[in-house]
Amino acid sequence: MSFSASPVTQNRPALSLFAGPGEQGRWLLWRAAGEVVLAGALVLLMCRSDGLVSYLGPAGGAAALGLIGVAVVLVLVRRRFPVASLVGLAALMGAVPAVAPLTAVAAYTAARQIKTPRRRAGLLLAAAASALVTCVAFAPWVGLSRWEIGPALAAVLATTTVVVPGLVGISMGQQDRLLRALRERAAAAEEARRLADSESRMRERSRIAAEMHDLVGHRLSLVSLHAGGLEMALLKEAPALQNEAALVRSATRDAMQELREALGVLGPVERDTGTDVLTDATGTRADIEALVEESQGGGIPVAFSWEGPDLDARPARVRRAVHRVVRESLTNVHRYAAGAHVTVAVRHTDERVAVEVRNGVPPVAPAAATGLGSGQGLIGLRERVALLGGALEAERTPGGGFAVAADIPADPGPGAEMADAEAYDNGPVAVDGPGSGLSALQRRLGVAVSGLLGLVGVGVLMMFGLVLVDQAQHSPEPPSGEEPRLGMSRKQVEGAVGSDSDTSRAVAAGREPPRPGSATDCMYTNMGEKLKSGRLEAVRYCFRSDSLMAIDRFTVPVVTEPPGGSRTHD
Repeated sequence: MSFSASPVTQNRPALSLFAGPGEQGRWLLWRAAGEVVLAGALVLLMCRSDGLVSYLGPAGGAAALGLIGVAVVLVLVRRRFPVASLVGLAALMGAVPAVAPLTAVAAYTAARQIKTPRRRAGLLLAAAASALVTCVAFAPWVGLSRWEIGPALAAVLATTTVVVPGLVGISMGQQDRLLRALRERAAAAEEARRLADSESRMRERSRIAAEMHDLVGHRLSLVSLHAGGLEMALLKEAPALQNEAALVRSATRDAMQELREALGVLGPVERDTGTDVLTDATGTRADIEALVEESQGGGIPVAFSWEGPDLDARPARVRRAVHRVVRESLTNVHRYAAGAHVTVAVRHTDERVAVEVRNGVPPVAPAAATGLGSGQGLIGLRERVALLGGALEAERTPGGGFAVAADIPADPGPGAEMADAEAYDNGPVAVDGPGSGLSALQRRLGVAVSGLLGLVGVGVLMMFGLVLVDQAQHSPEPPSGEEPRLGMSRKQVEGAVGSDSDTSRAVAAGREPPRPGSATDCMYTNMGEKLKSGRLEAVRYCFRSDSLMAIDRFTVPVVTEPPGGSRTHD
């Protein structure tokens, strides 16, 4: 249940009601105008309910209208000054009960904005106390009994317009703060994931750079070696060309040194060892078969298939990507699906190289500590494949296993690396799509509708309590059961037999016995039951100077008959 369509404004700077001509200023003006109209409509609706509750009618004239104007102003500033607004409106309820719905709105807003539990509780208690004081003080002004009806009215108003909306506001405020904390936590987790993914891609690029260093350095070493041999041969055959050979060897040595310095900024990178050492045979059919045999020796049943020619004629970066996909996939099987059946398939065509590694469900489920991977290795694989202009997919299979499939160009062009690298280096993608404006409007409408429904519910609860108070005010006091005696005061007689009955007085007119000459006033009780003679018994109590002097019992006919009747006199 909600009572206000405006969100919590704790973490926003307070905006003036007359902010400039910008969007926020216009929105504040429209909101203020709407709240004035709504507040006036609520007060008018309460005043028009005087047929249901007598003291809700417009009483007090210009003074009441002035207090209503103050109440509307306090509602407008409830977000900026929640404490003063709530306490002021609660105090005004005693003099003008029609402003009670505005107090409910202020109580909800204040309880939703204030974070400290102790401050919220103190504010609600202060508002309830101010309502009690003013209801008792102004009870005669609105036509109520000060000490009998005033506290009952205060209890109804304080409960329905301060306590109930305040509790709902506290709940909504806690929900808002919880949602805000969850959003911040989700944003931090998303940022951490992005940073981890970026680190994985950079590590993979560093590994690629190290592989390039090994490959290019090996080629340059061969060039330098052959240049040295050529220099020694030309020393005897063509001394004039010796300097050219020496220049080639020097340029090669300088190129190797510059390559080491350029790649040294990447820092230390992981080096492959054992059967994973990257050589000119890396990524060929023999290399993949060696990886499969190594997994089979570790107890993993692996089925291997190769379609198409070998990859020895393809670029080294393509062969290394194929090697990395197979090796990383088999490593994951060893870690998270030991004992599962695995298929490794490589299909080589003129334009593409497709690699697929698929495993089934392991016979024994892995432990929770080792059964959940971070996924960083797959991110590195995806980065390596993307740099070649290919694509990699890794997902669970319908049967419960896992499949890794890579599609790599057999001869990637020079522009593929940059195009695909940009796709992975972009910043975070915007969450809100084209329909975000419509979604925001729908949320605002939903909050507004829920606020109106909540206000209606509070109004119904409050009116029910006010009707009970009004009925208690006008209900006669029950008779005490004491027999009336001569000499009693009028109040004592009313306490014994009930209040004066206008109906009985009208029925007895013209048919009652003469009043005592010294009687100053008489009261009539309700007619008794119908007698066998077809007449009704009536009782008349006559007073002299507020002292009972005579009790007359007589009967009146049910149907019209000549005046007069039997009379008994006590």
